[in-house]
Amino acid sequence: MEKQHEVLTLIEEITRNDGSSYYEIGNMVHNGRAELAAERGYIKEVRILQLNIPHSKNVIKYENFINSHYQMQDESMDHWEEWKRTPEMDEVVKAILNENHIG
Repeated sequence: MEKQHEVLTLIEEITRNDGSSYYEIGNMVHNGRAELAAERGYIKEVRILQLNIPHSKNVIKYENFINSHYQMQDESMDHWEEWKRTPEMDEVVKAILNENHIG
């Protein structure tokens, strides 16, 4: 399988089926997959909170983490794969949310 390089351009809020939610830094493809996952009942919903976020040092750092640890799910998915973060990446995402006045 060819390695993908996803460019992260937006901030989403994803609501799990248990009602808890989390913020994710994604792109339009990721958002489309999340919408499909919601339609199939794997998650409750997804909302875009911010489009076209600046490609900051933190976004690049998180992008590199995601691209080295995850492959974008395709339309044949049979579950929702939540991108698990290290404590360091949790801090990077918090910084991205701060930079974009979210959270």
